[in-house]
Amino acid sequence: MRLFAAVLPPEAAVDELGARVGRLRTLPDADRLRWTGRSGWHFTLAFYGEVPDATLPDLRERLARAARRYEPFPLGLKGGGRFADRVVWAGADGGLPTLRKLADSAAAAARRAGLEMSGHRAYTPHLTVARNRAEALDLAPFVDGLADFEGSAWTVRELALVRSRLPVSGVAGEQPRYETVAAWPLGK
Repeated sequence: MRLFAAVLPPEAAVDELGARVGRLRTLPDADRLRWTGRSGWHFTLAFYGEVPDATLPDLRERLARAARRYEPFPLGLKGGGRFADRVVWAGADGGLPTLRKLADSAAAAARRAGLEMSGHRAYTPHLTVARNRAEALDLAPFVDGLADFEGSAWTVRELALVRSRLPVSGVAGEQPRYETVAAWPLGK
């Protein structure tokens, strides 16, 4: 299975961001971006790729232990940014130190379970809202459109293990499908 660890925002936070993204989609050249579906909005903590079935029980146990080490913490969607000219994302605010530590623990759980985790990069909390399909497209107007965005805070209460099913139909614009396969409460 193709898996990743994530924090999933509640529906109210998704609704708030959805209203702002709706405005971004009216900007010039917005049709040149591939907008992610609301059902796929999440904060990826660690991407695992294809996980062998035999590794899954150990990974689950290690993620459960990681979740127990952290108390629930506040988080909210705030601002935005981009990765080069490829991705537009919404940022986060609140318990970012805890979110970063949880991401480190999710990656460590995978390594200890025997999964290859390629080179360590500093964790940038982000929720991808669009990907660039064009070669030369200035993403600055879309990032600027998120600059003053500040959603309501919520409490992160669990760590999720999510399955990613890539599109197979070949239909242009088809989105990956995400399915939560397990979740563990924080601090319990």
